[in-house]
Amino acid sequence: MTTSNRRYHVTTFGCQMNKADSERMAGILENMGFQFSEDPNNANVVLYNTCTIRDNAEQKVYSYLGRQAKRKHSQPDLTLIVAGCVAQQEGEALLRRVPELDLVMGPQHANRLEDLLEDVFAGNQVVATEPIHIIEDITKPRRDSKITAWVNVIYGCNERCTYCVVPNVRGIEQSRKPEAIRAEMEELGRQGYKEVTLLGQNIDAYGRDLPGTKPGGRHLHNFTDLLYYVHNVPGIDRIRFATSHPRYFTERLIAACAELPKVCEHFHIPFQSGDNELLKAMARGYTHEKYRRIIETIRRYMPDASISADAIVGFPGETEEQFENTLRLVEDIGFDMLNTAAYSPRPGTPAALWENQVSEEVKSDRLQRLNHLVSIKAAERSMRYFDRVEEVLVEGQNPKKPAQVMGRTRGNRLTFFNGDISEKGEVVRVKITEARAFSLTGERV
Repeated sequence: MTTSNRRYHVTTFGCQMNKADSERMAGILENMGFQFSEDPNNANVVLYNTCTIRDNAEQKVYSYLGRQAKRKHSQPDLTLIVAGCVAQQEGEALLRRVPELDLVMGPQHANRLEDLLEDVFAGNQVVATEPIHIIEDITKPRRDSKITAWVNVIYGCNERCTYCVVPNVRGIEQSRKPEAIRAEMEELGRQGYKEVTLLGQNIDAYGRDLPGTKPGGRHLHNFTDLLYYVHNVPGIDRIRFATSHPRYFTERLIAACAELPKVCEHFHIPFQSGDNELLKAMARGYTHEKYRRIIETIRRYMPDASISADAIVGFPGETEEQFENTLRLVEDIGFDMLNTAAYSPRPGTPAALWENQVSEEVKSDRLQRLNHLVSIKAAERSMRYFDRVEEVLVEGQNPKKPAQVMGRTRGNRLTFFNGDISEKGEVVRVKITEARAFSLTGERV
């Protein structure tokens, strides 16, 4: 391959984990001498990092792939890669469906991209989906932002929620060593990053798989200990984390967040349903009462904390009454933000095979009703910011109004104000003059 045509393009679908994986793979490609191309049609390595949580994300991948596969007939030196969760789930079947593919690789193989590509350039079609022990991450991600960065602390998930494909595609839980996490954060601090989001599919499980116990049989490492260990990394002003599981969420973690000044007052704790029967069918391992107690405890320690969550409507067997229990939970708690989805059956998950599927009409009706309530409650929650002075970390320009910059409050509300892009990376005090459901406008103090 000559230097003139060493260009790559990456498209990412799905969650923050995938974004973090894409940044790592882009870092590897740049190390190999490739340059990023915004337009896939100008690139000769095209990588789709895929998501299988919902059906439409998967369909999108196939339509993008079709276009590139056609292009390959006239440009045989094009290298086509499918990475991520669809790759892990479909494996060889993807090659049968799209024979033009060169490389199919599951999320656990992100760090091995260079070796896998060497194999492809030697003329092989490669499928890498076998479970491996995750290699400690020494790759340098090509980060999309210069202000905020993701740092993985645990890969995989051992939960077996009946609707979820993550354990099948991302493998068992594997925690990174605290020293490696801290070293990555220190490097980010040196590079001028101001905010780090610690990531895990189920972050409260951190450390369970690392060797060693304390007297009394407690694990030597847990997520709360990790926060205490990394919170004073020089240069990093803000620490966030996601995603939490209500089954393992402890008061000790809440107390740590209240105590450590850099940890933002924002919690993302999916509840999925407000009905105990459904939670049991989902194998979530908690009741709505327990979930409410967690939120009460957070608000006792930090009355102003932002709470976001995920919810599913139309799970198999969901009755109107059970759906109303979800509405009631949303009404009572008042989330700052809620990611909602209609249930979509995923291959290889128990719930996909159940007879009592809910019709598409009912699902979309419920989704609409839930979303309506979510925006009403979010707008109510936003009102507490009105006329207040908030600290906003400037992340970039407002694409719709170039005279404005935008950033986030500690509670993760997107905030716009008139300002200069040279302030990128600075924390600015902003008086909030306008509060909408999911964003704020203000003027600098």
